[in-house]
Amino acid sequence: GNWATHSGKYRGNWSPYIPRNIILRYSKKKDWILDQFLGSGTTLIEAKLLGRNAIGVDINSEAVKLSNTNLHFTCQEKSKIFTKQGNANNLSFIKDESIDLICTHPPYADIIRYSKEIPGDISRLKYKDFLRQRPLLLIGPPGIGKTAIMEQVAKESYRVLKKQGICAFMIGDIRKKGYVLPLGMNSMQKFVDAGFKLKEIVIKEQHNCRSTDYWEGKERKFLMLAHEYIFILEKADEHNPI
Repeated sequence: GNWATHSGKYRGNWSPYIPRNIILRYSKKKDWILDQFLGSGTTLIEAKLLGRNAIGVDINSEAVKLSNTNLHFTCQEKSKIFTKQGNANNLSFIKDESIDLICTHPPYADIIRYSKEIPGDISRLKYKDFLRQRPLLLIGPPGIGKTAIMEQVAKESYRVLKKQGICAFMIGDIRKKGYVLPLGMNSMQKFVDAGFKLKEIVIKEQHNCRSTDYWEGKERKFLMLAHEYIFILEKADEHNPI
């Protein structure tokens, strides 16, 4: 995206076209949008440009600081934009059923590590721990806390979202030692298990990745992972099962 303050410098951020289209399709002006994996603020920038209110949460204070810088611009639309350092598995500062749309892009396990020792940073977790059923204590400095594994993230997302609200997130699969690990589908299943109903699976092709040059020479051994998933889930009526 070459508008507003968007930049591709933040490792692993998503194209602003994605949250922009999600926001336009699944929300209206003055709705409240949540991105609990704030990163460099891409989702909140689009929310501000489109006249939506938004809350951005990130466990990394540097990400929050960068987002605040990127959000420092004026536009014709009026909205309320808040950022907060916090953990995606504990959104206790957000009331039950107060969010209209969740639009977020979580880390892909430990493919890109966004910190060295921040307690609860899920970008430090291996594949199995990322999807673990129970809380895991990370090895690290004394006093380190429980991790925000995807099951807990899904439950908190379900709690804060309004009924009939939409939760949209993008995630891809990963490769370890030459084998594909289905991180995308397994992460989506955590949200279904939390009570969400799956409305759409959008396949997003990957282009111009920084790692493309590194992997091109290895395609003789296996094919490059060239897509990611955008899962669109709804907090559907519990009394109206499929």
